[in-house]
Amino acid sequence: MTFSEYEDHEGRVEFFDSRAGLACLASEAAHFAHEMPLRMLGPLLERIAQMRGSPIVFCGQAEIRRVLTGSEGTRHIQPDEMVFLDPARLDRMASPYLNAGEDPYPDVVVEVDSTTDVRRNRLKLYEAWGFPEVWVEVPDAYAPSRPAGLQSGLRIYLLEGGRYAPSEASRAFPGWRAAEIHGALNERVISEETSEILSRVGRALGEREGTGPDDDPLLREQRAEGRAQGAGRMARALLRQRGVAVPADFPADFPAGRHLSALRSTPEDRLLSAASTAVNFADFLSRLDSPEH
Repeated sequence: MTFSEYEDHEGRVEFFDSRAGLACLASEAAHFAHEMPLRMLGPLLERIAQMRGSPIVFCGQAEIRRVLTGSEGTRHIQPDEMVFLDPARLDRMASPYLNAGEDPYPDVVVEVDSTTDVRRNRLKLYEAWGFPEVWVEVPDAYAPSRPAGLQSGLRIYLLEGGRYAPSEASRAFPGWRAAEIHGALNERVISEETSEILSRVGRALGEREGTGPDDDPLLREQRAEGRAQGAGRMARALLRQRGVAVPADFPADFPAGRHLSALRSTPEDRLLSAASTAVNFADFLSRLDSPEH
């Protein structure tokens, strides 16, 4: 394949060497066994990002290019996924491709491999080009191209002294073990066990960076609403103990009501003080709306 043919090719080319004119095309059509773990990765990373309190960017099959020394030739790899823990690093890229040796590297490269091709070929290039962490996932689901004897599972390769060393856990995602990642990638929906693991990993990242769930806009809103609902329930109980009539749907209706902001912004001591002194429910609401009470 020439470089011009490569540029015009509409299918997936997993590897291309322009000097040798060598191309490795996708060996078979996309199938569930290959695609489902990749589709699952996005929601998993989004959960971690929310708990960390800052976004994670994943770039799909964006191409990696490397100019060959002493020639005009290039080598090209299309990974299955690239993960960046710091989205700002992408702003420093000058082209639509990742230029190996020039552009910031992803924290993790992910490959789904049911043929061992990644370990025979592309893994060697990732190592030579200095990519810090590579995950190679062999899905649980059957794939037509899988050779007999290839066991499912996820292998993590960490760059140590210029060479890849297998690892039981990720370095980019502290405490996330290979077996846990593999299990999560092969779920159809996120299980309770996986959710707890994602929370743990996200909080570990946040501790490293000084961020947390309240730095994520969606979680911050949900947590604030939860605190407001909890404060409202305490106030309801206190009002009823004092014999003050309280609407049956208070505070459950407040997310759609005009007093939610008052519940959210009122300090707990002032909220309980209002519930302790109000002569009726309208008086209680007025005390939330009026700081001087």
